[in-house]
Amino acid sequence: MKSTKIKISQPSYWDALLKWSNQFENIAIFYPQQIEQYPFGAFPKCIAVGNKKLKLNPPYFQSLKSHLKENPTQKLFGYLGYDLKNELEKLESKNASVISWEPMNFFVPDCIISCEENQLSIQSADLKYFLNQIEKVLTESKREHEVKSNIKSLKSWTSKSEYINTVKKLRNHIEEGDIYEINYCINFSAVADQLNPIKVFEQLCENSPAPFASFLKMDNKYIISASPERFIKLKDNKIISQPIKGTASRGKTEAEDKENKKQLSESEKERAENMMIVDLVRNDLAKSSRSGSVKVEEIFGIYSFQQVHQMISTISAHKRKETHPIDVIKNAFPMGSMTGAPKIRAMKLIERYENSKRNVFSGSIGYFNGENEFDFNVLIRSIYFDKESKNLNYQVGSAITYDSDAEAEYEECLLKAKAIEKTLGFI
Repeated sequence: MKSTKIKISQPSYWDALLKWSNQFENIAIFYPQQIEQYPFGAFPKCIAVGNKKLKLNPPYFQSLKSHLKENPTQKLFGYLGYDLKNELEKLESKNASVISWEPMNFFVPDCIISCEENQLSIQSADLKYFLNQIEKVLTESKREHEVKSNIKSLKSWTSKSEYINTVKKLRNHIEEGDIYEINYCINFSAVADQLNPIKVFEQLCENSPAPFASFLKMDNKYIISASPERFIKLKDNKIISQPIKGTASRGKTEAEDKENKKQLSESEKERAENMMIVDLVRNDLAKSSRSGSVKVEEIFGIYSFQQVHQMISTISAHKRKETHPIDVIKNAFPMGSMTGAPKIRAMKLIERYENSKRNVFSGSIGYFNGENEFDFNVLIRSIYFDKESKNLNYQVGSAITYDSDAEAEYEECLLKAKAIEKTLGFI
């Protein structure tokens, strides 16, 4: 790819580029916000577009590894679906699904626009063409007719009473020593007769700014995400994972907000949840890392977002030379924060007790900057939309431990859905 930089002055450049990107078959947009002092940074602010999708076949991780070995400097954007777990362990996914997603999907960008301070960095093999396109878009002041969303038939797949009953059953598994912790999730679905996914993304980012906010369009399906969580990053042979476990609502006043944050920080229950997943992630990273290199960089860090306070820990390790980067992902997938401990048993119980297929939810969006560098989020706080079927869904969950109160966990799920429901006009 060739590259160049151009100066930007107009404040509306981002909106103009978002509208321009919509013409392409494949789009990846990263819009990091609330990233001050976030350990090891966030996603880069960029837009990647292209019409070349990879042809990946099962086993998907091996297919992706083969492609990267043949194209070691290539940049890729795409997603990893939760159901890839089935090719890693003896697991299955037979629950009902709102939208049918490929287990894994990546595309090769024709153009990447990186947004830096007062300038755009443009990369493309056809640089002249895209530079002309982008300069034209930035100088046009054309106003487009805005398509208003029409979303109806909101359905909760799990009632409050069903949720509470299921939590009781999961606590029984914990009492019997079957598991220590499990991430139990519930699904909501709707029909969108009209939807402007780019506009919805902008609104979601406004309602819930996040360091790993992302937008992905592939196969006429859309992932619109305000994720605050990093799954895994590899750069300069250093692996980073930052699981979130522990949530508290923002206060209505400054004093209440401060108290909520303090209670989260000091909560024995939330710390226990977080520590269990930290231990799981340490074990996952150890499979790919040099002996003795796994390190907990920060434990029980409290970070504040627009809707919630979160407890986030950061674990790092140094990759073994002989471990391929794809195997680093495989050895940690799916992420512990969205499964439980022990991980395999937790995933079996997730399949048994959840009533909908997770698909890409609790999977990951991310990118490869060549074979040896990648960064992936955790797909939570996200909207999923199929343009052809007009189906839309979103899922939320929380960690269930022995000390969990079922009603409080249900309220936590609703709190996590609040920004999505505000964006979609349900509240």
